[in-house]
Amino acid sequence: MAIGDKYRALHARSLSDPEGFWAEQASAIDWTKRWDKVLDPSNPPFYRWFAGAELNTCYNALDRHVERGRADQTALIYDSPVTGTKKSFTYRELRDHVAKLAGAIAALGVGKGDRVIIYMAMIPEAVMAMLACARLGAVHSVVFGGFAANELATRIDDCTPKLVLTASCGIEPGRIVQYKPLLDQAIELAKHKVPRVLVFQRPQAPATLVAGRDIDWNEAVAAARPHACVPVKATDPLYILYTSGTTGQPKGVVRDNGGHSVALAWSMKNLYGIEPGEVWWCASDVGWVVGHSYIVYGPLIHGATSILYEGKPVGTPDAGAFWRVISEHKAVALFTAPTAFRAIKKEDPDGKLLKQYDLSKFRTLFLAGERGDPPTIQWAQQMLGVPITDHWWQTETGWVICGNFMGLDPMPIKPGSCSVPAPGWNLEVLDDAGHPMKRGEVGALAARPPLPPGTFPTLWNADQRFKEAYFTEYPGYYKTGDAGFIDADGYVSVMTRVDDVINVAGHRLSTGQIEEVLASHNDVAECACVGIADELKGQVPLGFLVLKAGVNRPDDEIVRDVVQMVRDRIGPVAFFKSALVVARLPKTRSGKILRGTMQKIADGQPWKMPATIDDPAVLDEIAGGLKGKLSS
Repeated sequence: MAIGDKYRALHARSLSDPEGFWAEQASAIDWTKRWDKVLDPSNPPFYRWFAGAELNTCYNALDRHVERGRADQTALIYDSPVTGTKKSFTYRELRDHVAKLAGAIAALGVGKGDRVIIYMAMIPEAVMAMLACARLGAVHSVVFGGFAANELATRIDDCTPKLVLTASCGIEPGRIVQYKPLLDQAIELAKHKVPRVLVFQRPQAPATLVAGRDIDWNEAVAAARPHACVPVKATDPLYILYTSGTTGQPKGVVRDNGGHSVALAWSMKNLYGIEPGEVWWCASDVGWVVGHSYIVYGPLIHGATSILYEGKPVGTPDAGAFWRVISEHKAVALFTAPTAFRAIKKEDPDGKLLKQYDLSKFRTLFLAGERGDPPTIQWAQQMLGVPITDHWWQTETGWVICGNFMGLDPMPIKPGSCSVPAPGWNLEVLDDAGHPMKRGEVGALAARPPLPPGTFPTLWNADQRFKEAYFTEYPGYYKTGDAGFIDADGYVSVMTRVDDVINVAGHRLSTGQIEEVLASHNDVAECACVGIADELKGQVPLGFLVLKAGVNRPDDEIVRDVVQMVRDRIGPVAFFKSALVVARLPKTRSGKILRGTMQKIADGQPWKMPATIDDPAVLDEIAGGLKGKLSS
């Protein structure tokens, strides 16, 4: 059998016989009631997987492992360089903590179908909070700890929670972020009045409790009785996760219980190649979809050991932090964002810190969150000597759209490509009119429904918006909002968001292609490219460069280099004439570069500080640099 044959046969079957295929994968999950129908297609685009079935996601993540021989296996490793804390929980210990917390939540009147907002730091109690909600059949909505009060208020009004679970503070390198004042302000701003708040007091900054509303976490849990798992329908919501909306109104992505459990169980084994009992590390945050799927639910449903890391890739204490965690806990794989590796590469370009650690157990690095640019992937490959695989997914999809299936049939890696579609994904590249394009041509990436299990069935209380946002522009397709191409071998390359395809004098160019060239310069650690308005050309590209530590060449020399490189590799048609050297790029807390905001600043358009920004001062620096650059 040739390389890729096993994958191709499986993918083809997932499209030709989706019900038979996913019924087989569903055997990895414990159901309290079997489905009436694997797929209910009666109301497109609102497809429903495992209609009529019942299960409990928390039971699948904890209790069944305790009952079947994994009670004393480590389920969760908490590693917090910002507090100097390390702690492990076995499956039995985690189950017991979660059952007691579920009892405390139930005692506050929360039951099946009620919403609970979780506003917490990267601490074990955040994981317990998610699982305790799942245990009760309550719908959790995790909002990033430290998120702005007005943004938190819009989420409170949208999902109307009965309870908020919070921690008193979050800890960043060099500073403490007080969560409670932000939460108090959000509750004040929101029209929906939250009746109860459960507060986990962290010793670094205890919070003042509001009498009659706020309850001490530890006291409530101590007084509680353990709560059993409550079966819910496979099609009932497990969680709501908000993603930014173009109207300013956040979109509440809904995740169901049944399809989600099936998809994550399948992916842990077949995509990531992880066996039950192995140590897996997803260096994300539970505030993002990646943290939901692959810090909490995926590894625990699969019976693996998951690392929960409260720290950064650099600065806690240095650019060797990731290597320490992998080495100390014997992680076999890491899933993180390319931006983390760009940060490590900037601080330690020669990998000196890596040489201090034993990574003999480590076998695969998975990147996602934004495009893995080939120079970063090649650097990581050279440093680690293991497969580096980029994969593509979205908040809406909950798991991978395209990847390299390491546990199934690893394919050759093509730097810059996220490899091949996951089971159930029928992808095409469309032009502006919605017509399929030829192999190799850049266009809008879209998929024919039904989307596979684990993807979002709708938006919270917004069915019409779900249809309009994702299924209207290209009739008969799901609009991913990403642009890219599919090559002759069926490999998919996601170049940019559709909005980042720029039109230079009638030529459609992907800013991702230009960034690939900029990133290949020896002195460049990280880069971005945006299209800015131009009277003659319509748009022209502008580059932003962050240089590696220790580079002492003049900025204008490096800019001349990259301008010539783009001219040589893409051609004069790109009209790339200018780049700005900056200390840092503005990013969301998940590591996505805020290209849209940078573009607005460059074009002199009104812009507002994004709620998800990691460090607001960076945008002010960019604005100042652009002012000087564009005036000259």
